[in-house]
Amino acid sequence: MSKSVLVPAWQKVLYRFGMFALFITGMAQMPIFKRYYIADIPGLEWTANYAVTHIAHYGLAIAILFFCFYLAGRFISEWRKRYSLTTPGRIKTVLLAGILITGLARVLKNQPDFFFSPTTTMLIDWTHLGLVMVLGIVAAVTAGKGYLR
Repeated sequence: MSKSVLVPAWQKVLYRFGMFALFITGMAQMPIFKRYYIADIPGLEWTANYAVTHIAHYGLAIAILFFCFYLAGRFISEWRKRYSLTTPGRIKTVLLAGILITGLARVLKNQPDFFFSPTTTMLIDWTHLGLVMVLGIVAAVTAGKGYLR
């Protein structure tokens, strides 16, 4: 099987849409949509509703995590025998792992019986945001270059 069809096009489109939606719902966790009147645009009122964007962010994260773990499982079980990760693939994988770890730390922080100091919480939030921004830049610069060679 050609490596260009290991992941069908519709799955790539869903992944990209999911990542974009995660970006939007993640930005909505900060009240920037209300502050800059984006939420006043008809159809975008939901971006100012923290509960909606919070639940949507969690749901989208679960879907993206499922897809990433599915692909990681396929790579470990069958693809690595014929293919290896490209440099952009390695970089994106490390960035996604960092986003996963900081995202899980944020989920823990949101639990009522769990406590992080304000400094640790800020560090987790800024690291999560920074990794997302770097991933976006890497994805834009390496557009069209696959994860596998």
